[in-house]
Amino acid sequence: MPRPDRIELILKPTPCHPLLRASERLGIELWVKRDDLTGFALGGNKGRKLEYLMADVLRTGADVVVASGAAQSNFVRQLGAACARFGIRCVAAVMDLPFYVAAGKPASPGLSKDGGNVLLDAMLGVELRYFEDGDWKDLEVHSIRVAEELASQGLRVYRMAVGGSSVLSALAFREAAQEAQSQGGDFDGIVTPSSSGSTHAGIAYHFAGSSTRVIGISADPDPENVLAHDIAELCAQLDSLLGERRGVRLDQIDLRQDWAGEGYSVPSEAGARANEFLARAEGLFLDPVYTSKAFAGLMELARTGELRGKTLFWHTGGHPTIFTAPGWTASPLEPSESASSQGKGS
Repeated sequence: MPRPDRIELILKPTPCHPLLRASERLGIELWVKRDDLTGFALGGNKGRKLEYLMADVLRTGADVVVASGAAQSNFVRQLGAACARFGIRCVAAVMDLPFYVAAGKPASPGLSKDGGNVLLDAMLGVELRYFEDGDWKDLEVHSIRVAEELASQGLRVYRMAVGGSSVLSALAFREAAQEAQSQGGDFDGIVTPSSSGSTHAGIAYHFAGSSTRVIGISADPDPENVLAHDIAELCAQLDSLLGERRGVRLDQIDLRQDWAGEGYSVPSEAGARANEFLARAEGLFLDPVYTSKAFAGLMELARTGELRGKTLFWHTGGHPTIFTAPGWTASPLEPSESASSQGKGS
């Protein structure tokens, strides 16, 4: 079966290296995959997806791409940059705080609409269409209606799923998983943020049947486990696309919701602590929506002994949102805690 077309957008391979000080403090051999350094439109993992997605957009001859997501969406920012590069209009249906209805709307306000990705979207010419906060399914309906409105004007429309999640995106991360393995060898465990599902799906697909355990940390409370079903479905679609029979089942998708916090786009205290730990141990910054929550999970899993041995943390980027989370700092550390997190003379 022929491989889908792909265009080049990002710088790869992205670095993959050990974190020595963090390893010492967490009691595991910790590595990081630096997809925050993909190089396209301020970096982040979404550029990997867009190499396949934009090739498909160009194949269709679309005049406009319609996307959807949170107002501070990293995917919309990178999609907008890719559309600008090829002279294609980009429109996005957005909410400040989309949520799973079973979890309910978060009480906290979430990220600011000033600066961050919203500012970058404006620079790129992305047209943001704001809608009242609601369920992720409501957001998809809004995006369909926007696409229908534009199509009625005689435009050729290409509509993308939330976060660009599709089998093409999962394929990009199957290849990314191969890339990481070629750089760092075999890992006992991999921890990745998980939200729209294709990043988690591609990594889990590649390591299915191996001794490497892939754990996704959800950025969004999801009582009905919708995301895990989506990930399993993407793995099934990869089987069809690639002509393989990996047969990844729902019960093989390891997705944890313990560190999702109050809601999507709502920074958490645990995430703030994780960010400060990694910043002070390694000079690396996490974002308030995805990676800080995922690293908070990694820290706890290491502390309890569930994570052992050589572990890879997949850094998916998202740095522009750091500047939209005023007051996103952890509570002051106790003296003993501060000393252990910062280290002495090393």
